[in-house]
Amino acid sequence: MLQELGLTYPQYLVLLLLWERDGASVRELGEELALDSGTLSPLLKRLEAAGLVRRQRSVDDERRMQVHLTDDGDALRERAAAVPQQLAEAAGLESGELDQLRGTLSRLTAALHVAAL
Repeated sequence: MLQELGLTYPQYLVLLLLWERDGASVRELGEELALDSGTLSPLLKRLEAAGLVRRQRSVDDERRMQVHLTDDGDALRERAAAVPQQLAEAAGLESGELDQLRGTLSRLTAALHVAAL
């Protein structure tokens, strides 16, 4: 699935976030995905080398690095749209079960974020 798109799972997760919030900061991506900068920076460099994203300093705050989709990165969204359904089918989950799993994972993630504070 992801190999056909030339992506690893962590790269796919970054792109999912950027498809929702293009221009997110590196810090926001790291917090949302629970990835430290030692993991996220090389991942972003590979996405940039593949021509899917570009990093640039914020005009408002030079310390803040923002990540933007390129045209190729944005176009990949259509090709990647089938991935969630393909993963569910590979796992043998039906639509209702998948929705239930998403809800459970969302609550678990929120609880873990609160516990980490």
